Amino acid sequence: MSLSLTILGSNSALPTSDRYPTAQILRVSERFFLIDCGEGTQMQLRRNKINFSKINHIFLSHLHGDHVFGLIGLISTFGLLGRRKALTIHAHEDLKGLMQPHLEYFCADLPYQIVFSELTYDEPKVIYEDKKVVVKSFPLSHRVPTCGFLFQEKQKQANIRKEAIEKYQLTVPEIVAIKDGQEFIGEDGVPVPGEELMIPAPKSCSYAFCSDTRYYRRVIPVIEDVDLLYHEATFLHELKDLAKRTSHTTAKQAATIARDARVGKLLLGHFSSRYKDLTPLLSEAKSVFDATVLVSDNQTYTIER
Repeated sequence: MSLSLTILGSNSALPTSDRYPTAQILRVSERFFLIDCGEGTQMQLRRNKINFSKINHIFLSHLHGDHVFGLIGLISTFGLLGRRKALTIHAHEDLKGLMQPHLEYFCADLPYQIVFSELTYDEPKVIYEDKKVVVKSFPLSHRVPTCGFLFQEKQKQANIRKEAIEKYQLTVPEIVAIKDGQEFIGEDGVPVPGEELMIPAPKSCSYAFCSDTRYYRRVIPVIEDVDLLYHEATFLHELKDLAKRTSHTTAKQAATIARDARVGKLLLGHFSSRYKDLTPLLSEAKSVFDATVLVSDNQTYTIER
C-alpha cells in the first residue's frame, strides 16, 4: 500500500520564479487526483511527467484565482490531446456558471464530457468512493466557502496464513468466513485465535489537504492520525493578527494542528511571497511539531507500507 504526493505549486496568491500557485497531484492505489489548479498547472504536470489521461477527478478547495486560474487551459489541452473519458470537477456550485462562457468560447468542440460535482460546506461528506479509495470534503474557515480534502485507502483484509490452511485443512468458504471476521472452531471445539490464522493487513495510507484557512481547530477530529497532512502556513506567527484578518494560518498554528491531530508528517505550503528565506517558518513549526517539512515545487513525498 502506498501514496505519493507531487507538489506542482506551493506559493500563495503571487507566484515567484521558483514557486507556482497551489496545485498538487496525489497518487493513491493507482488513482491520480489533481488538487487545486493554479496558473501553470499543466506546465508543471509536463515537467513532472504526469500522464494527463490518468487524471479523471479534480478537487478545487475554493474559487480564488490562485487555486483555479490554470483550469481552463488544462481543460482545453485535454481536448487537444483527444480525451474521451469524462472529467469530474468537484467544486463550489458557482464554478459551472463561471466556466460556461469560457467553455463555449474556447472549448466549444470538446470531445469529452465535463461533470460538475457540487461541494457542500457544512460538515464532512464523502464525495468520491470506489473499491480502493474514499475521499471526503470537510469545511475550512476562509473568506469564501472553502473545503479541505481527506483521501484514504480502504483497509485491505488480513491474509490467511499458509501454515494455518494446511494445519486446519481450511476450505475456501472457511477462509472467506475467517477473513470476514467469523470465529473458526477447531476439531477440539475450541476457538482458534485470530493471530494464529491470519497475517494482519498493512495499515491503509491517508492524506489530508488544508488550504486556505485560518487557524481552525474543528478540522482536528477529521484529520486525526493521517499519515500526511498538507497545511497552509502563509505567515510567521509574528503576523498572527494579519493571518487572522486575511483568513490564513501561521506556521506555528499549522504545527499545533498537526501535533494535536497526531499526524505522521506535516507538509507546510502556501507561503507568502514576502518570504525569500523560508527557514524561519520551518524553525517555528518544528518547535511545536518536529516531523515538519517545507514543500518545494516538483518534489514528491511518499508514504509506503
